[in-house]
Amino acid sequence: MESASATQSAPPATGNGASADGGAFEVHRPADGSLIRQIPIDPPERVAEVVARVRENQKEWQAIGFPGRRRWLERFRDWMIDNEPRLADVMQEETGKVRAEAEAEAPLISSAINYYSQHGEELLADETPTPNILPLRVKRLRILYRPYPVVGVITPWNFPLLLALDDAIPALFAGCAVVIKPSEFTPLSTMEAVRGWKEEVGGPGVLEVVNGLGETGGVLVDEVDFVQFTGSDRTGKVVMKRAADTLTPVSLELGGKDPLIVLRSSDLERAVNATAVGGLLNSGQACTSIERVYVEEPIYDEFVARLTDEVRGLRQGFDGRSYSAEIGAMATPAQVEIVSSHVEDAREKGARVLTGGKRKEGSGDWYEPTVIADADHSMKVMTDETFGPVIPVMKVRDADEAVRLANDTRYGLSASVFAGTSDEAEAVARRIEAGAVNVNDVLTNFFALGLPMGGWKDSGIGFRHGSYGIKKYVRPESIVVPRVKQGKRDPLWFPYTSTRRKMVNRVNRLINARGLRNRLGI
Repeated sequence: MESASATQSAPPATGNGASADGGAFEVHRPADGSLIRQIPIDPPERVAEVVARVRENQKEWQAIGFPGRRRWLERFRDWMIDNEPRLADVMQEETGKVRAEAEAEAPLISSAINYYSQHGEELLADETPTPNILPLRVKRLRILYRPYPVVGVITPWNFPLLLALDDAIPALFAGCAVVIKPSEFTPLSTMEAVRGWKEEVGGPGVLEVVNGLGETGGVLVDEVDFVQFTGSDRTGKVVMKRAADTLTPVSLELGGKDPLIVLRSSDLERAVNATAVGGLLNSGQACTSIERVYVEEPIYDEFVARLTDEVRGLRQGFDGRSYSAEIGAMATPAQVEIVSSHVEDAREKGARVLTGGKRKEGSGDWYEPTVIADADHSMKVMTDETFGPVIPVMKVRDADEAVRLANDTRYGLSASVFAGTSDEAEAVARRIEAGAVNVNDVLTNFFALGLPMGGWKDSGIGFRHGSYGIKKYVRPESIVVPRVKQGKRDPLWFPYTSTRRKMVNRVNRLINARGLRNRLGI
């Protein structure tokens, strides 16, 4: 559950809409537009200084080994658990989320710490491959995994705490130092977590945050050894180009236009309920949101009617700690504009807006939860990342047409398939071009930490979670060590002689040829 069409807060030169005045930018409450506070912009020289400082501290962090790092990160987990209400308060204020969703991010970070605490040491353990040819049996082969010294994590505004720490945690377990550049729209949650690590946990100086607009992100890319970026595909390409100047490796989790297919055999009630939460969680501001729905013709009308009733009954508002709403505000004014333009484009091209379809009256960044029927691929709402509380539905003849349309996109992050049996749905899921597919479910792949989470096509390069999520932060180092006492000169060394070459050629034939005739040369 990640990035966005406008979630980028990265390189290279200018910001993406937050108001800035000289050396600071403003953070506003999406619920009513009021100012929370101004945040100083870190100039390039401070970004370089922060990276240099954590780079020096990383040496000791790596040296304490995995058990030492685990002890510190488990203390951080305990701090997160003890401070969940305060972190949720900060997040609600800067994002406009409803309370239930603001409270979800810190527990997910605790879960990630527990996962890598349990599995990380095994995933990073030295490996001893079996030699592939007989002469190498006298050597001991070993693969070590050495961390990149400093990882830069550039994060979006939709899940500010989760997406900062979900990537930072495995990097820290791997022995890296981490510098996070949060979105200028929602930096406060990340700042509070990093402050807790430094001041209350007393953690080593290997986790830092820098603030600013696009230029700050660009400088961070220049200074670090590995970049983890979550955001739009447009900005992801800018990050990749910038990183190419220093040959800095990148992992990019980018946008999505996730499809949901509903076959005629589906449990209709479950499919409707899943579509509503999959499309509207976090006001639809998640890369793995359901952004387009394909329903087989025999059940189309009933599905649309039920979905409209379900969405119409949802409550929207800023609920504080009351759990009195399901749909919150949107995080930025610019994203409201994108959502509004997509809905109007669909309306003009003949789609039916059955509920919602307009901004909510009053101050703040609000858009009503919306269901659109009779959508098609001529409409932006079915082809471009909307990233808002909008669920467009399209009628299809059969599963083949649904799969063709689901794959007719430049994105490939995740998808969902609903059918009467898991086997039927899985058969369709195996035909979807995406990094993850949920069967008779939505969003679940993100929470399965043992699975890789990442996209195909323009949805990204690299993965988070599982072995992929920690091994991307390390570099393999191969070490070859003799097992037996060696002579002064190996057969392949200088000088070349006819006698020695004949012996080497016979050995090569015995090793590589197959069949008695080839081995003996007859």
